[in-house]
Amino acid sequence: MDSDEFRKAMSAAAEEIIQYNETLAERPVRSRVAPGYLKKLLPNSAPEEGEEWEEIQKDIESKIMPGMNHWNSPRFMAWFPAPTSYPSMLGELYSSALSVSAFNWECAPAVTELEIVVMDWLAKALNLPACYLSSGEGGGVIQGTTSEAVLTTMVAARDRFLRQKTDHLVGEDKEEAMMWYTARLVALGSEASHTCTRKAAMIAGVRYQAVPVSIDDDFSMKGSMLQRTLETCRKAGLEPFFLTATLGTTGTCAVDKFDEIAEVLHDDRDIWVHVDAAYAGSALVCEEYQHLTKNFASFDSFSMTMSKWLLTNLDACCLFVSKCHHLTNALSIDAAYLRNNSDSREITDFRHWQIPLSRRFRALKIWFVMRSYGISGFRAYIRNHISIGNLFSSLVMSRPDLFRIVTRPAFALTVFQVVPPTIEAGSTAKANALTKAVYEGVYRNGEIMITSTIVGGIYIIRVVCANPNTEEKYMRLAFDVLVETAEKVLEGERGDWPKARL
Repeated sequence: MDSDEFRKAMSAAAEEIIQYNETLAERPVRSRVAPGYLKKLLPNSAPEEGEEWEEIQKDIESKIMPGMNHWNSPRFMAWFPAPTSYPSMLGELYSSALSVSAFNWECAPAVTELEIVVMDWLAKALNLPACYLSSGEGGGVIQGTTSEAVLTTMVAARDRFLRQKTDHLVGEDKEEAMMWYTARLVALGSEASHTCTRKAAMIAGVRYQAVPVSIDDDFSMKGSMLQRTLETCRKAGLEPFFLTATLGTTGTCAVDKFDEIAEVLHDDRDIWVHVDAAYAGSALVCEEYQHLTKNFASFDSFSMTMSKWLLTNLDACCLFVSKCHHLTNALSIDAAYLRNNSDSREITDFRHWQIPLSRRFRALKIWFVMRSYGISGFRAYIRNHISIGNLFSSLVMSRPDLFRIVTRPAFALTVFQVVPPTIEAGSTAKANALTKAVYEGVYRNGEIMITSTIVGGIYIIRVVCANPNTEEKYMRLAFDVLVETAEKVLEGERGDWPKARL
């Protein structure tokens, strides 16, 4: 493809993308294909000769679109969103055109320096303490996903713990002590924490222990339960070294008790505290949520993902650390071919802040998005979704004969159960079965896309009102679909509804 062909292809692709975005509401939100569908449609091997772009482009609609769930459809209310925007797309385009492998500052100085600037912009917008800014001992770095950020900080936490415990030793004594401690390390997260902490522990070769949470506290981690779990671990001869606290859990958007956690760990220098705010952290751009950061100076790291709620496509997980030297101590490996020609102490090499070596120019799309919308635009965007979420939760509460809100609506997420027609022994199991039947009915219908999960033994339906095309009329549609489905399920329960469907 030469430049003239590229110009023509870009024009056609841009028009197709615009048309796609403008007709999302008209497309079926959920794919109906069976596993393995695409292999049957494509050749067994790559073409021997190149094809014209026009022929390739046709296959987007005919072969790829049937296998897509449309995450930015206004009918998509599942999981958490994966937004994009035209400024974000342009950032990806320029990043692809510049095409650098920025494993150090020398590779492309603008890649590193823009990342430092936009991460500071974001830290200030989120009201993070000054210790997370590059002007101090900390700073921000773009990771691929929250899973990557949690693994990176856990590795740094492990290294810090082992250094603190063995700094007075040398040689074989030091090595043996490090092995002894490593075998006893345990990472913690609440029962409601995302599974990425448990997975990071598996990769890092350490144990994992969950801190119990209760529906009485909306599944938030309390300081008293953390204290009890720490005592249990230490009585068993284990060494707690890492804790994930969460601002907006996956199941219910619970917020852990940060003030209580800070109090419990006030004199404990062994435990690294990471705050996972993947989705809900975006709401910190709004002043009414910024009180949540008041204890963050007591913690070691914080991450949020712009590619969940701030109009930036994957991947854009923003990790902030209060002391970056803990990352560089754990992750620095130098070789002659990786060195910068400049020996300036002002140089930051983000390869020492992450697991991979090479890195893309991800800061470009964040820069484009932040400049295009401004912080006031972000605030308006978040507040609109929360307002629509509150409307939806009020609709759910208007039908207490059908639905029961399980935890307080938060961050544009509503979680609820279907109410059994009669209260009887085993009503929790009955409510779970009915809720599952309603969810499956909505899924089969396909008019909207939602998700379900189980928290504290309770089967719940989750509805998220936070993608770029969310509108009130579609949330009212979703409520109507849920009501109609619930009424059918309950009618069958009162009569001869097939038990197998429950």
